[in-house]
Amino acid sequence: MSRLAGIAAAFVIVLGAAHSPASAQDKTITVFAAASMKNALDDIDAAYTAKTGVKVTVSYAASSALAKQIEQGAPADVFISADTDWMDYAIGKKNINEPSRVNLLGNSIVLIVPKDSRINNVNIGQGFDLAKLAGDGKIATGDVKSVPAGKYAKAALEKLGAWQAAEPKFAMAESVRAALTLVARGEAVLGIVYSTDAKVEPGVKIVGTFPADSHPAIIYPVAATTTAKPETTDYLAFLRSTAAKTILEKYGFKFLVSPTT
Repeated sequence: MSRLAGIAAAFVIVLGAAHSPASAQDKTITVFAAASMKNALDDIDAAYTAKTGVKVTVSYAASSALAKQIEQGAPADVFISADTDWMDYAIGKKNINEPSRVNLLGNSIVLIVPKDSRINNVNIGQGFDLAKLAGDGKIATGDVKSVPAGKYAKAALEKLGAWQAAEPKFAMAESVRAALTLVARGEAVLGIVYSTDAKVEPGVKIVGTFPADSHPAIIYPVAATTTAKPETTDYLAFLRSTAAKTILEKYGFKFLVSPTT
């Protein structure tokens, strides 16, 4: 019996070795991130994978769409929203590990035109006439009812007294990057996007920046979901690192926290 027990024990050891925990190369983290994060976050994730061997898979879309997908059970470890409202929404639905939340980044919104447009410097202030500037053309931004960039844009235009006349000329896009594309292709004569978006699209030029006090502060919170893998803690720490800060600032984001290492 003791011999049988020894054989069984040896079998368990061999079996255990065959099913040992996955190496770092086999580990993955799934991130749901605001569309405006794409270029910067792709660079950050490449650096993180090079350092740790952990692969990062990212789904980019409007923060509103991502929050709803997480609510419906989509497998995400990290949520990066382009505004606090949708992070608050996800927390309210019990989908977010609230203590892990950090308000990581800031941004600004700008007025853009196709690169070959004759429109140049626009003084964006109280009473500026966006509708007249658009003429017979369309103005692109994210859906003002749900997409953060669109919500910021509408708030600014209402504050500046330009929303009512311009509203009929708006083309609402499903994300800020979709709005950026409409302007780059010349399908819209004007667009309101984040400054970081305009910076990575050679098909557009910035002709004005909205005053910071014309809209709520643009804040990107990041947090782990309630179903996040253990590796997520290390990834969130990397997002706060000096290496990540360097990349994010290169793309024009404002780093709102003190970098860790």
